[in-house]
Parts: sequence; C-alpha cells; structure tokens
Amino acid sequence: MTLSGTENISGHKTPKWPNNSHNKNPGIRSETVLPKWLNRLLKLIPLTTHQTHLGILSFEAAGIISKLLNLNSSLSDPSIIHLEKSSITLLGTRKIVSDDDSFLLSLAVAELLHTLGLTALSASSLLKIAQDTSLLLLGPNFDDFAESGRDPYGWVIAGRELEALVRRAERRVSVTRALYREMEALAAMERKRKEKSNGDDDGWEMKIVWKRNEVRRLKEKSYWNQSFDEVGPIIAKLLFSCLARMKLVFRIGDGYVAALPRCLSSSSSATVFPDDDDRRSSVGVGVCGGSVSGPLKVEKIGFTKSGRDGGFFERNTKVLKAPSSTLGAAALALHYANLIIVIEKMVRSPQLVGEAARDDLYAMLPSSIRSSLRSRLRGVGFSASDPVLAREWKEALARIIGWLSPLAHNMIKWQSERSFEQHSFVMVPKTNVLLLQTLYFANKEKTEAAITELLVGLNYICRFERQMMNAKTLLECSKGWPNMQKSKHMD
Repeated sequence: MTLSGTENISGHKTPKWPNNSHNKNPGIRSETVLPKWLNRLLKLIPLTTHQTHLGILSFEAAGIISKLLNLNSSLSDPSIIHLEKSSITLLGTRKIVSDDDSFLLSLAVAELLHTLGLTALSASSLLKIAQDTSLLLLGPNFDDFAESGRDPYGWVIAGRELEALVRRAERRVSVTRALYREMEALAAMERKRKEKSNGDDDGWEMKIVWKRNEVRRLKEKSYWNQSFDEVGPIIAKLLFSCLARMKLVFRIGDGYVAALPRCLSSSSSATVFPDDDDRRSSVGVGVCGGSVSGPLKVEKIGFTKSGRDGGFFERNTKVLKAPSSTLGAAALALHYANLIIVIEKMVRSPQLVGEAARDDLYAMLPSSIRSSLRSRLRGVGFSASDPVLAREWKEALARIIGWLSPLAHNMIKWQSERSFEQHSFVMVPKTNVLLLQTLYFANKEKTEAAITELLVGLNYICRFERQMMNAKTLLECSKGWPNMQKSKHMD
C-alpha cells in the first residue's frame, strides 16, 4: 500500500491524494475511494458546493471513525504487549512463516500503517466537500505530517484529551449504527404496508409513525445531522494521533514526531524492546496519564528513515509484498485455508468420511500436493488394522491441526472482513487478525508438506475406521446367525 498510487495488498490501486488546491469546485464526484454503492448513490444526489449535513454520508463517516477507533485501541499498551508476547509467538506462525521476532513485528506494524493509510485516503475523499481549507487539504497535510512531523493545526492529541474524544466518538458511532438499523427496519415496514391490498393496515400506520419518530431522534444524536466541518476535525485528530503514536512506539521514520504534545512525547515507560536510555530513564506513567509504551528500536524493526525512495507509507510498507516462496505470492492462501478446514473436519470425524467426501477433497488438491501424496502412498498396502499405529497417527494429526488450523481460520476471518468492507458500509466488529497470523506469508513448501502429512495420516485413519466398522458388522452378524437358525427350527 502506498499513498502515491501503487498497488496494495488486495491488488487494487490506491489513488493519489486529490489536489484540492487546484479544484475550483471540490465536490464529492471527483476522484474518490468511497465504496461503489455510495458512489452510485451520490450520482443521484444534486451536487452542492456547500452541503450542511452529512446525511447518508454519516454511515461512511462512522465507518471511517470506527476503523480509526479500532486502530487507536490496537496501539494501547495492552495491545502492544499482546502483539509482542502473543501475536508474533503463535506456534503456526513460527513454524511456516518465520521465527524471527523482528521480521514478524515489522509485518504487524507495516499492516497497521497500511490500514491507516487507506483510511486516510477514504477520509480525504469524504471531506472534499468541507468548507474548512485545512480539511479540504487533509490528504496532503497528513502526507506532510508523515514525512516531517509538522502539525500546524494541532491535530495530534493524547492523554485525557484523546480519551475524551474517543469516548464521544464511540457514542456517536454506536448511535449511527442504531440509526442504520432503524432506517432498514422503517424501509421494511413501508414495503410491507405497500404490499397490503385489502385496505386493512393492521396498525401499520401507527407503527411507521413511531418508527419515523425514532429515526428522527437518532438522526439528531448521530453523525447524520452534523456538518463536514464538525466531523472532519474528529477524523483528523484520530488520524494524526494514531500515526504519531505509531511513530513514537515503533520508531518509524526519524523516531519522535516533532509536533507531539508533551504527554505523548514524554511517555517514558518502555514496555517493549526498550532502548538502554529508555530503560535508565523509566519513571512510570506519562505526564497526561495516557499511554506509557516507550519507543522500539529502529534496528530491531527495520523501518526506513525519511528519504527520497518513495513516500512515507510506500517506504514503510514494502515488507508487505509477499516473497515468491509464500502462499500469498502464489495467490493460494485462501484456497489452502479452505482446504485445511475441510481436512480438520475430516480428522475430527474420520468415521463419517465417505467416498464422495474423499473425491471432493482430492479435487481441491493442487497438482503439487497430489504429486507429493502419490509418492508418499506408493507401496502402502490396503490393510490398516494396527490400533497402535492408528492412535499414533491421530495424535500426530491433532498436533499438526493444533498449530495449522488457527492460521487457516484467521485467513478466512481476515479475508471476509476485507471483502465485507468493500461491498457494504455496515460497521462490523473487528477481530484484530493480522496477516502474519494467517497463511498469507506462510512458506508454500512447508505448508504443502504439512498438508501432505495430514492427508497421509487421514488416509490411514479412515481405512482403519472403515475396517473396524466392517469387522464390528461381521461380528454382530455372526452373533445373530445362530439365533436366526434356532428360530427357523422352532417354526
């Protein structure tokens, strides 16, 4: 991802910042990164230079603010400690992604920057109709802040001021969610009323009146009736403060941001990878009682300092380009995730696996795994009657599934969240799954070896279960045969 127009993780082009300073009529219909459904709807709305209220754009604004609130939460001290202690120590990640803490941490931070950059692009597009010049130029101002740390409008906040802003924004976002649900319900009620053809409204008119009043009340308390100039500073402060926090904690760029307020720049308790100087000066909580994590070492994380080799976001998210040896580069991460989940279900209930299920599973296998599986099964007999070997295979498969399955499920979660964001503005809770916790950066060769091992073991266990079931059936038939003969003689 980059803010200057190159390709992002999802394969889409991210547009450059719009140059509003040369745009005489900075309307919404110019270059934008708003969702497709919203762009289509905006074509039906008369374009005005001075729109007083957000209106339907309140849902897009609430979505942007919700993402920023989630990012802000991801940068709290507990979240950073969890990142260092748990996220990058996930067993599956260590086995097939990397066991280098510095590299894994760089992936996590680069993804946070990638998300922040895309959110900034959406915010810049949304605020192109604002009257405040500083908001019209939010994109270039944010780019300049990322490079130099200059904050002429004082949008970087921290401590109690940031906490108060977050609380107010969370309430507004919550009310805007409720407004969306109520407007959906109102539309459904009106459709039902129109479908009534017998003239009996069954009280629908009163229900609709009550629902309209509820919608009107929520509009007053949500972002719907707020202006672009009222919502814009909230978005700008969250954007700038999140980036300032990242630059401080992870020592991105030149380390400290020049415009940081005292309560943020003086945070002295280094909780992750502290410098020696930070360790000697550790005295506890920051001045404003806010975040206390100190900076991480530049050498440990490997982020580049300011220079001319691309923009800030382009320089510091290069690591997100998957190497050629990974599933992400081969565009197989999602397919392998689905394959692993299917195998997981079969491993848990091998006695329920029939021929159709086995055929479907084999059809999902890429040629490389098929070839490896054939070579592993060559010379293997049809007999699978050793209970000791079956138990050992079950234990081995449980271990592999134990560390491989979480990456597969995380891949599905990560992808479903991004796909949902592209097609709808409904604000959904985030799982905070990072790419490094998925199969995206997994080594293709190692992943295929693990899948092949699962298939070999599954093959033996299924045959063992089938033979045990056949033996049990024969035993029951043999016990029932004398009784059947005795019954015939009595007749």
